[in-house]
Amino acid sequence: MTLPALLIVDDDPLIRDSLRLILGDEFDIHLAEDRPQAIRLVRDMAQPPQLALVDLGLPPTPHRPDEGFRLITELLAHSPNIKVITLSGQNQESNARHARTLGAIEFVAKPCGPETLRALMHDALRFQQGEQAEPADSQSQFGIIGDSQPIQAMRSQIELYAKTPYPVLIEGESGSGKELVAAALHLLSGKPDASYVVLNCAAISPNLLESTLFGHAKGAFTGATNAQVGFFEKAENGTLFLDEIGEMPQELQAKMLRVLENGEYQRVGEATTRRSNARIIAATNRDLKLAVRNGNFRTDLYHRLSIFTIQVPPLRTLGEDKVMLLEHFRYFYATQAQCPPFRLDEAALAAWKLYSFPGNTRELRNIVIRLTTKYPGNEINIRQLEAEFDPQPESTGTTPADTSAEIRQALQQGGFDLDELLMGYTARYIDAAMELAHGNISEAAKLLGIARTTLYSRIEAVQKHKAQKVQ
Repeated sequence: MTLPALLIVDDDPLIRDSLRLILGDEFDIHLAEDRPQAIRLVRDMAQPPQLALVDLGLPPTPHRPDEGFRLITELLAHSPNIKVITLSGQNQESNARHARTLGAIEFVAKPCGPETLRALMHDALRFQQGEQAEPADSQSQFGIIGDSQPIQAMRSQIELYAKTPYPVLIEGESGSGKELVAAALHLLSGKPDASYVVLNCAAISPNLLESTLFGHAKGAFTGATNAQVGFFEKAENGTLFLDEIGEMPQELQAKMLRVLENGEYQRVGEATTRRSNARIIAATNRDLKLAVRNGNFRTDLYHRLSIFTIQVPPLRTLGEDKVMLLEHFRYFYATQAQCPPFRLDEAALAAWKLYSFPGNTRELRNIVIRLTTKYPGNEINIRQLEAEFDPQPESTGTTPADTSAEIRQALQQGGFDLDELLMGYTARYIDAAMELAHGNISEAAKLLGIARTTLYSRIEAVQKHKAQKVQ
């Protein structure tokens, strides 16, 4: 029987080897020492791993959790079904909560006993397998739960656009359920037997994305030992869902535009023109209009993709739908765990309704999984519930002193270092922006009002300044 695949990412070779020794009999182990190597490894796998065990403190900043946070985001962009567990020495409570908000199902502080790890892995697998066979709920309509006005409006759009042959662009935050909308559009398309093919553009190495989409001829490039059918051919007369379309390289966007305009494309290394009748659905968590303005996404391609646009609302705007989702998932995961469902006391339920769920429905599901595991059949109080929430960022002033008098006093006291002061504020604002952007450099730069390249240079300057202080 094929062992479930487990990706282990840790910069300590002793820990990697120890984990492989401990877990190798039960899992197909894949090892990486940093975020770029982990992403390359996952992209090269025929199927994404079911599980990932991720250290937060990864190079080039092993003393900080930023790379680990970014890796969690990128792994779930690659495949939302990966169950990520963080095993880390970066065990501050705020790090644990933020890792879970990004999509990790659990946070485990080092050192951790092997039996605890095994139990977590098998629990995660059981929940994952249950999700893949999740039946439609009586409260849901084509898989989408909720009665709020935004959800009802979105359902109306789905029904209106489903039977048209034109592209649909689905926009929404990470974890909000864009893939459910795409599946519903196909389900209601009137072609129940037609192919439904999904490609995550962020999950494929950019230099392989063209051949993945269009196929390639034998000998088209090194390693192309056989001709390969592309996803456009696999979709045939059905639906091709392109998730994370904003990650498509610019040099490929022109070829994508040609398919949308006249259905024509060519396999890599082949002169024969082929035709596709696949209906295109695309999704993104990026602001494509901003990408167009910045020259990172073609204007004509954007307009072709967005003939119809559906905005998936963030969970924080959905009011009582949070409770409907709670009810659905607590019974669902209790059934998977073969235990009684937990329940919230009155204060905890009020806190649930007020929480903003920055990680959207994905975060809500993971919170329910953890509560089901920790408190089967129990009543949960507000303290136990809020331990699962990500603390809300506190507002801070933008200057160290609010008045001219205070500034003059600070200068007169001597020992004042303007560079030190400015570098400290730069570091804090970069940290806050990276946290809000879940490790996405482009989004953090947008929050800070600077170019991405400028942000990179500021990060390098902060790191250099810190290194000089240590010396």
